[in-house]
Amino acid sequence: MLNALKTVLPKGKPDTEHVPMTGQPRRYLALWFPFLSTDRARRAMNSPTRNERDERPFVLVEKDRGALRIAALDRVAAGIGLRIGMALTEARALWPNLEVAEANNEADTDFLRRASDLCDMFTPLVALHGRDGLILDITGCAHLFGGEEAMLGRARRRLAGLGFTTWAAMADTPDAAWAFARYRRNRIAAPGEEKIHARALPITALDQPIETTLALSRAGFRILADLADRPSHLLTARFGAGLSHALRRVLGHEDIRITPLRPAPLIVAERHFAEPLAHVESLLGALERLAQDIVEALERRGAGGRAFEASFFRSDGAVRRVMIETAQGTRDPAVLMRLLRLRIDTLTDPLDPGFGFDALRLAVHRSEPLDAQQSTLEGGTAPAEEAGEIAALVDRLTVRFGRENVRRFVGRDTHDPVRAGGSVPYLSGHAAAPFPAPEPGQPPARPLTLFEYPHLIEVLAEVPDSPPLRFRWRRVLHEVRLAEGPERIAPEWWREASGGGDRPPATRDYYRIEDANGHRFWIFREGLYEDSTARPRWFMHGLFA
Repeated sequence: MLNALKTVLPKGKPDTEHVPMTGQPRRYLALWFPFLSTDRARRAMNSPTRNERDERPFVLVEKDRGALRIAALDRVAAGIGLRIGMALTEARALWPNLEVAEANNEADTDFLRRASDLCDMFTPLVALHGRDGLILDITGCAHLFGGEEAMLGRARRRLAGLGFTTWAAMADTPDAAWAFARYRRNRIAAPGEEKIHARALPITALDQPIETTLALSRAGFRILADLADRPSHLLTARFGAGLSHALRRVLGHEDIRITPLRPAPLIVAERHFAEPLAHVESLLGALERLAQDIVEALERRGAGGRAFEASFFRSDGAVRRVMIETAQGTRDPAVLMRLLRLRIDTLTDPLDPGFGFDALRLAVHRSEPLDAQQSTLEGGTAPAEEAGEIAALVDRLTVRFGRENVRRFVGRDTHDPVRAGGSVPYLSGHAAAPFPAPEPGQPPARPLTLFEYPHLIEVLAEVPDSPPLRFRWRRVLHEVRLAEGPERIAPEWWREASGGGDRPPATRDYYRIEDANGHRFWIFREGLYEDSTARPRWFMHGLFA
């Protein structure tokens, strides 16, 4: 097996192998894509990425105030003096050989999301920053890649393979890392040194509104040192609290953390390979060892996993994720691998190694307490074992047919018989309301068979509230021998009224009916005879055994 690096990260009390000792600062990696839109457009046109020696400028345009204006530009266009917002006619007058394409904000967002998926191999804590940047919480991760400098270089090389022009930096706070990425590209600020390096940054590094930046410039402030040497209460009184907070964050005095795109897993086990794995079986072998690491971490916590995700990072930047859920907590590596193999085998888009996978991750996203089970002394099957067999069956069916296609029946807290029962995905956390218990010695109040849509019937009955004397259903005439009711069930008007229409839903009077042949029916009258707006109608809603 190839050389690999491994780590296990439980939530709450992470292993010191992955996270620094308490007291050490958090570390962040900021990635800025200054030419994101043009990089994306060039890749979409199957054109090679521009470098500094290219001479033909490239811009993206969009319609604004009746004219086509520049919305994004590449390195060459920025270097020759073109600017965002310039009219295309003016730009063409200056550079007739200008290359032009249409802007697409949605495609840019998707492109940035793809970059975030790729960066997930460095840390599971990845957040978007504006429309052209990413912030990664890399606390305790750098040693997996040979240190911070090696990690930064590898991240830039991987993104360059996708066509991104990337500027990066590392610091103790997200804002400081972002400011260094934009104005001191590829800077790695040692822990606690943000203040020293940040003082020389321009005031635009604070990302304040244009009005605030202009006012600061007119007041004679040029760099952050000019602001840092002033009393903070004076800056707050003149420019608002936002400026003081931004200054503290860039100087490294305040860390507001990041909100990751994807929830942080409870436990993570991962491997980074020195050479990409090109065979699926070799990949599954490495995944099996990660499963064993995950199980050991779960055992230490006395928990069992309910939701697992395997992430496969391909060397060309593609990321594949495989998610499985279990009906009850498990920490059996054999069960986990059997479900993962089954899920991979049933993928509509098979797992393609391409040029090989160079990173692999297995994560637990949901768990529950799990205690050891003891078999019964009689040697029989305990109820817990029977439940485990059912859960194992549900797991296999869910992996093969999909989460939404394996369902269970639930009761709902409602008096409407139509909505009293239903089905939900078996693995969902939907809590079921208890079904009402029948009174001892009494016939059931609800039929075993309930029609999805009540059947319209012809009824002969005394008005206003008498039960049917006879009725015709499916061309058969039934003579009523016994009847019980009415049971008046008012509709849930707050649900029915949302469907539109001015007429409120009608009240229903239900009757339990037995005909001369001993067949029992559940029949209701919709509406009241004293209501002159509409004639009541009768329906067959269900059948008793």
